[in-house]
Amino acid sequence: MPSLDFTLPHWAYWLGLILFPLAAMWLARRPKPDRGRYSLPLGYMILVTGGLIGLHRFYLKSLLGLVFIPIFGFILYANGAASDARSALSDANNTIRVAERTLEREEPRVKTALADLEELRADVEAAEEGSFAKRSAERQLERAERRIETGQARIEEARTELEAMRPVAAEVSERRAFWNNAAAYAFYLILALLAVDALLLPAMVRRANAEIHEEPISEAEKALAALEAQERKEDIEHVTRGWTGWIDRLSLYAGEFVSYWAVIAVFVYYYEVIARYVFNSPTNWAHEAMYLMFGMQYLIAGSYAMLTESHVRVDVFYAAMSSRRRAIVNLLTSVFFFIFAGTLLVTSYIFAFDAIAAPSGNSVVSDWARGQTGFFEMLSRITLSEWTDPNIRWGEISFNEWEVPLWPMKWVMVVGGLLLVLQGVSKIAQDVRTVVIGAKTLKEAD
Repeated sequence: MPSLDFTLPHWAYWLGLILFPLAAMWLARRPKPDRGRYSLPLGYMILVTGGLIGLHRFYLKSLLGLVFIPIFGFILYANGAASDARSALSDANNTIRVAERTLEREEPRVKTALADLEELRADVEAAEEGSFAKRSAERQLERAERRIETGQARIEEARTELEAMRPVAAEVSERRAFWNNAAAYAFYLILALLAVDALLLPAMVRRANAEIHEEPISEAEKALAALEAQERKEDIEHVTRGWTGWIDRLSLYAGEFVSYWAVIAVFVYYYEVIARYVFNSPTNWAHEAMYLMFGMQYLIAGSYAMLTESHVRVDVFYAAMSSRRRAIVNLLTSVFFFIFAGTLLVTSYIFAFDAIAAPSGNSVVSDWARGQTGFFEMLSRITLSEWTDPNIRWGEISFNEWEVPLWPMKWVMVVGGLLLVLQGVSKIAQDVRTVVIGAKTLKEAD
């Protein structure tokens, strides 16, 4: 099988986290057609991303997509067999290398010991009986004979292993090559089928659209549409009037923005699975990229969770209170929230600033963060190369081979803390409004 050596560029990672949600939010707000139709661009996207298992055919309700599944299954099986053969070949080669090193080490030792053996025996015969020289010569002779015996045993064992493992290594190597070639040929067959389908796709989409018939909407579809409309209505209902509404909308849009990152995770992990199990080329960036992304998503979505009250809390007593009493309780307990949110904001700012000022940073911004240059001097020295030169690092980087810069993630922590503080201010304003309105209502009732 051909291998994949693609490594996601750092700029593509950060730019994708910004542009993809914006495009998704725009697409979600487009007016939907009254009649659902098959889309040619969507068909090509499915062909590129899921064509290996015929998903583009299933999208157009063509059962010929079933042809792709056994071929893809054979690729997985062949890759598994090749992987097993590679492990067996590695074990055999390791045994052969150990045996060869044993022969290289022991044969000269045994040869030298055999050459010295006659001289040692002569020293024993020549030494006076019972003398210290006699005992010393006998010990040297015993050590030489023991060394020869042990070395000859090791040499014999190494030769036996070489005789046994060399045919095994050759057989396993042939088996690995066979399964690699079989997987490659099956992959080329799928590529040929995909090339044909890429040419046929426009006609397939037209035919599928021509076969669409008007059907009454089922009760399940009506219930699903009502549920979606209710969820959209519930989110917008949390947006208040006045100046606090601006903060609420900001939290709402921030939550919607990072929610589309979950779609990015689907594509990235799909690529990782295909690269690992189809091309035997696991990536060194997919896991860390998604690990950082989900951490940032958690921080940014905090204000959205607070706005929509979707976080976990125990409200056994709180739920039974009136809205005015709940507002009073919120005001009394808000001090604990602001201790947490303020600490998060301040410590995140410290972390973010330290990330830029890290010794690994050689950009002008890092020099400024370390106090080596002034602010305006830093601005005057920023050029396009500061953003495009791979040799320039803006501070802290990850420890794996991908070496992604970590300072953007640290600054997202600051943004998440700021959004949380702003949403807390909006919540306090709403609670004060509720208490004041409730007091006026009670006064008018009296």
